[in-house]
Amino acid sequence: MPTAHDELFAFATALAARLPGTWTSTPPQVDDDSCSLITRVWDNMYVNWAAGYDRMLHVLLDGPDRRQLCVFKRPVGRGGEFLVTPMHPTGFKPHQVSPVEEPNGIVVPGDPLRAAADVARRVLPRYEAALDAVRHNARVQPEPPHRQPAPEHAQTLTLVWYPDGVVGAPYTSVPEDARDVLYICHFQYRPHEAAFALPASYSRAERALFLHAAVRLLTAQGIGVDFRNAAPSAPSVTPARPLTASAAPAAQRR
Repeated sequence: MPTAHDELFAFATALAARLPGTWTSTPPQVDDDSCSLITRVWDNMYVNWAAGYDRMLHVLLDGPDRRQLCVFKRPVGRGGEFLVTPMHPTGFKPHQVSPVEEPNGIVVPGDPLRAAADVARRVLPRYEAALDAVRHNARVQPEPPHRQPAPEHAQTLTLVWYPDGVVGAPYTSVPEDARDVLYICHFQYRPHEAAFALPASYSRAERALFLHAAVRLLTAQGIGVDFRNAAPSAPSVTPARPLTASAAPAAQRR
């Protein structure tokens, strides 16, 4: 009686012979870790579903221009069915492949002739379109889209978190161009403190909203914004009381 190994290899070999172009099959392989196979197939549907089952016996079909298909036995369902799915393209960078919709695989019957017709009609066109998209991405964006640093600002506003919950800045440290923005975002000028302050009486959500708006408006004007905690307050010193006659040293009273 043929084993699962023999049955899979015979089907994959017959399938390869009937696909358009030149396809060859490799000997069956086993991935003890099904996650390894998941990361290599270009499919987010059938293989992910099938990966919950034990050891993934599969055959790779190598085709024209480094195309590759993966064939394995359908773990559940009607007997004699197989899964055929494209393999992840090699030689490309992740940012060129990840935006492309995965072509996915299909379930095929155990008849190689019918299976080849289904793969040629439903899998290979999607596979080719996805490869075209990856090649396009490789041409227009050969390097990853790394995020650029912020431009240098001629002016910077440092907002201070004070222990009483107020967020503000000393008046003299606030650029003149930033003052109107602070007023718009509910900061108040407090002459007795010589500072702009966003009162702690606002709720945490309100203060977060006002601060976000202030940062967005200020940076749009080319004014940089950073935040710091207030410096520790100097310890208070109780003024010394003048000596009274009764408190003066005895030597001074003689």
